[in-house]
Amino acid sequence: MWGIENYWGFVVAALVLNITPGSDTIYILSRTLSQGAKAGIASVLGISSGILVWGLLVSLGLAAVLAQAPMLMLAIKLLGAAYIVWIAVQMWRSNDLDASSLQDASKGMSVLKTYQQGVVTNLLNPKIGLFFLAFLPQFVSHGADSAVPFLLLTATFMVTGTLWCLLLVVLAGFISKKLQQRPEYAQRLSKSSAVILGAMGVHTGISSLKEVV
Repeated sequence: MWGIENYWGFVVAALVLNITPGSDTIYILSRTLSQGAKAGIASVLGISSGILVWGLLVSLGLAAVLAQAPMLMLAIKLLGAAYIVWIAVQMWRSNDLDASSLQDASKGMSVLKTYQQGVVTNLLNPKIGLFFLAFLPQFVSHGADSAVPFLLLTATFMVTGTLWCLLLVVLAGFISKKLQQRPEYAQRLSKSSAVILGAMGVHTGISSLKEVV
């Protein structure tokens, strides 16, 4: 479909990554709790805007590589699969969700400033670009010759992520209370996500190797 392999597998993987608690979760919950729903929505849109920029840059760059050097694209897929497994290992070994930071507040920050901070925070995080570089090629069909599949996958990741983050805003009070009372919930979710992500990385790596066998 449109040069995409296993689209629904990508949707599942995107959802798993989106719901895994991390720094974005903290940012959205803290802004919502300290400044209200408008600030929470602004933080979501800021984060999503930053991710969109990374997604577009990586998508267009990968499309150019795919058209000019298919073997280089295969190398990117293999390195990307290894990077995904590495991310999974890091997720298993550590939990970057500090529930106590939910109490930190910046009540004087305007809604526009909250949005801008979300954008800048994402754009200054090269890990997001590396993630897209590793993640998107795994679901693009061998022989695809345009940016369309990359852009569709980016749009899918954006939509699922934005919807989840907006749900965080709606349920901010309940979620933050649970995370502070039972921080092990976040750890369990992170480890479960690590297993799924690691399995996906191994599977896509093997699939990429089969393309040249």
